[in-house]
Amino acid sequence: MDKSTDLVKSRGMGRGLHNTLVYMRQHWQLYIIFILPALLLTLIFKYIPMGGVMIAFTDYNPFRGIFGSEWVGFEHFRRFLTSPDFMKYLVNTLKLSVYGLLWGFPAPILLAFLLNRILSKGIKQKIQLILYMPNFVSVIVLCGIVRILLSPTGMINSMLGTSTNFMTMPEAFRTIYIASGIWQGAGWASIIYTAALSNASKDLKEAAVIDGANLIQQIQTVEWPAIKDTVLIQFIMQVGNVMSIGFEKAYALQTDLNLNTSEIIATYVYKKGILDGDYGFSTAVGLFNTVINVILLVSMNAIVRRMNEGKGI
Repeated sequence: MDKSTDLVKSRGMGRGLHNTLVYMRQHWQLYIIFILPALLLTLIFKYIPMGGVMIAFTDYNPFRGIFGSEWVGFEHFRRFLTSPDFMKYLVNTLKLSVYGLLWGFPAPILLAFLLNRILSKGIKQKIQLILYMPNFVSVIVLCGIVRILLSPTGMINSMLGTSTNFMTMPEAFRTIYIASGIWQGAGWASIIYTAALSNASKDLKEAAVIDGANLIQQIQTVEWPAIKDTVLIQFIMQVGNVMSIGFEKAYALQTDLNLNTSEIIATYVYKKGILDGDYGFSTAVGLFNTVINVILLVSMNAIVRRMNEGKGI
């Protein structure tokens, strides 16, 4: 009986697939109309610009173009890797990224767990609105707010009774950068975990409560399994972007006195490429940054696959 039922189901699925293929063949123009704009946008703005990486191997001159500029091979990469400041820029970038990952990655997960404990739907929505709002604040506006709060006459110094200019302290830059990033992005990043927690079995949760499980035990046995895969995927993606710190925020919080810790690869690329006009060299540095990101992404994905029973991206 079971075999005949499975046979009927397989035949039904086969007919359904055949009908779908016939429909697509008959109305192929409709699919082209819908797919073509997205395909063109992807080609124009994603794939064609990849040809620009050739600038990294030339002494690029905007008037001569890529093919008219002198070919220098890996000279720009050698120049950057042998630069006396190379290690400083690399270490600053890695420290800012790794510390940001260690402190910033768990924050939205904890927020999601806390939001999941709120039973009142109205109160939960109001709290979520407050948590999501900082995400819509412009990075430049955020940096302006940070500068005002931490200025010698700002609110922080008024509360502490001091007149310290925190923005000129190299040792304070990373804390300021990471803390402001958590404040701005943790609430918005918690959305995906909150959505994943909605799939957690309410029956299992009620059973755990009846069995006397405390808060930590409920999270370990019911809620964590529901978001585990999502957390792993997000972690892999963030590790793959360790070197991809945008220059906007670092540059906006940068001062002449905190350059020792605030000068990262992204700000260095901006200064060399846009301000100094050394396009070939800045492209080479940016390409080096991208290659490191790809290596980290592939490596972390392989590690997670081994630790998580073959599950990764």
